[in-house]
Amino acid sequence: MDTRIQFRIDEEAKRLAQQMAESQGRTLSGACRELAEQLAEQQRQATSHHDWLSLQVKRAFDRLEAGAATFVDHETAKSRMAERKSRIRARDLAPVIGDSMGRRGSDKA
Repeated sequence: MDTRIQFRIDEEAKRLAQQMAESQGRTLSGACRELAEQLAEQQRQATSHHDWLSLQVKRAFDRLEAGAATFVDHETAKSRMAERKSRIRARDLAPVIGDSMGRRGSDKA
């Protein structure tokens, strides 16, 4: 079901927006409709991500309560992540043997 949206805007803003829309081969109504549809899609994605994240948190707590997981405090997690990033950077910076340009195998031209 379609619905109608009405709003007030000052004349200059309407005129300028109309000029911009027309320069893009659209009507102002069409541009407003597209913006509303884009906003709706962004909200769908945000809601979907929120639902997914909530489920992941619930599962994590369920595993913790069942004794199937261990809690890692913030400082330990930060330290582990820093080590992991360091190893990844070192790996990515290491030259490939036989490559005088220091490029990795898949990056060769």
